[in-house]
Amino acid sequence: MITHYKVGKHLACGRHGSNLIASTELARVKCRNCKNTDVFKEARRDARNAARRAARQAKAAHSASDWRSVWVERLRQIPGRQRLPRGFGNQPYV
Repeated sequence: MITHYKVGKHLACGRHGSNLIASTELARVKCRNCKNTDVFKEARRDARNAARRAARQAKAAHSASDWRSVWVERLRQIPGRQRLPRGFGNQPYV
């Protein structure tokens, strides 16, 4: 059976019937007419962009905080009065 894309109460391709299988999940849609509609293409584009945005934010948050803490710890382990760069702490010397 062919799975159609459901938008609200209607199918994207415009077919009618009580025996038709419909889904709002983009990966399950098999109907070529539904896949070629602007509604389906926009939903697929939005889902793809949301996934990319989430991956980019997760990667940025992980790497942004990681290097800073490693660098501060490295400077603290150096013997003597080593100065931390601006913005790394309220202490003038470590």
